[in-house]
Amino acid sequence: MGFFDRIANVWKGFISLWVSEVEQSNPEAVYESAIEERIKKHRDLKKAVSGIVYLRNKLSAELEQAESELAEIQIQIPVAVEEGEDDVALVLIQKKDELTAKIAQVTGELDKVGSQAEEAKSGLIAFQGEIEKLKREKQAVLAKKANAEARITIQETLDGLSTDADIKALENVREHVEKLQAQADVGAEIKGQSLDDKLAKIKKKSANVAAKSQLDELKKQMAARKAAKEKQAGGVKKTM
Repeated sequence: MGFFDRIANVWKGFISLWVSEVEQSNPEAVYESAIEERIKKHRDLKKAVSGIVYLRNKLSAELEQAESELAEIQIQIPVAVEEGEDDVALVLIQKKDELTAKIAQVTGELDKVGSQAEEAKSGLIAFQGEIEKLKREKQAVLAKKANAEARITIQETLDGLSTDADIKALENVREHVEKLQAQADVGAEIKGQSLDDKLAKIKKKSANVAAKSQLDELKKQMAARKAAKEKQAGGVKKTM
């Protein structure tokens, strides 16, 4: 191997390593390129399949036309024989034989082309499935990459913190929570013992006493009016 050949191999190695590093650092671009390439091949394959399907449809139309002509000729031959038109009958018989041979030929070709068309369509569908599968794989790989990068970032962040700082931060949080709990306990303990609370209780009790006094007074008045009516009614009876 010559000097320049060795230099070329070295450069190829460097380029290969560089490309590999670029691909690893940008997997999304690699997947997009692969997907685009498969989509392009899918379009080319679809054109090829359409050509096979076109040929199948053309042969099918030829077969249908030949069978229709054969059916007409088979009806015409007996009529020509009955009419004594032997020359016409001979021509019709020749056409019948030609159409029979053509139908056999077209049928054979149609069977082959039809099988090819079905295989091509199956391949096209499978290729489309591979593209969709690659798209799903792309999403899964990118999600794994993002998750791994997040975990690495978190780990690096934790590694950068000292143990003393972690413990102090936890103690601060615990102390803060305990202070909040103490405030809540104090509020519960002094509930109902403040001056405002006591005044409110007295006002409520006073209102109940006043209302009860009014009720008693009302009952007395109603009893007095009832007694007066009964006394008056008794006086009227004695007068009578």
